[in-house]
Amino acid sequence: MEILGYIGALCIGLVLGLTGGGGSILTVPILVYLMSISPVTATAYSLFIVGTTSTFGAIHNYRKNLVDIKNGFIFAIPSFIAVYLTRKFIVPRIPEIIIESPILITKNTFLMLFFAVIMIFGALSVLKKKSQDTNNEEKRNLILIGIQTFTIGIIIGLVGAGGGFLIIPSLILFAKLPMRKAVGTSLFIIAMNSLVGFIGDVQNLVIDWLFLLTFSAISVVGIFLGMYLTKYTNESQLKKIFAYFVLVMAATILLKEM
Repeated sequence: MEILGYIGALCIGLVLGLTGGGGSILTVPILVYLMSISPVTATAYSLFIVGTTSTFGAIHNYRKNLVDIKNGFIFAIPSFIAVYLTRKFIVPRIPEIIIESPILITKNTFLMLFFAVIMIFGALSVLKKKSQDTNNEEKRNLILIGIQTFTIGIIIGLVGAGGGFLIIPSLILFAKLPMRKAVGTSLFIIAMNSLVGFIGDVQNLVIDWLFLLTFSAISVVGIFLGMYLTKYTNESQLKKIFAYFVLVMAATILLKEM
């Protein structure tokens, strides 16, 4: 099973390189179901793995002028503050047993189920076509971005996801970025969110650095492969691949947990 886990590490980077998100959607299930790591620890490891991998991807995309730094910081600052606070203070205080009757729901089960539900909403938001007035969106941009990105940060902190499946729809809708630039900017935001969030975990967990660095290195190889393959896909294909992949992974987690 561990061999499959390391193959999965390559796939994590591949997905991040292709879609600018979704890597963490693979990371948590791989760590939990293939590497037998507890969900709480897996969400922490996921932040480091996805954050490190995304950093390499963001640098590569920046060199190709596919990272919008201004919008990147506008989206990242509220969210990484929320991510840090969530990992540092909220996650350690979630009780081990959420519900005892009529169905036993533990902290681990709750985090995985919550993760799957958020994935479904993220995927549907990508597939949903916009039919709103652009000028009105522009006027309410800053307020909505501040509220939305802080909320996204809390969600990222709870599930250990980089948040690309939530960030990309926001960049397309509010920042009006084309898909490829949204992918590059998303990697930049994910890198900041994930690594800052992981700092909030360092004091709460015992970290297996050898495993974490090895897994992350394999994932970095995958992201360069994924970015290479984007040359052979168009924006419409990327959106659909991204959304349907997220839905499949959400369904898999729900079936596994229930």
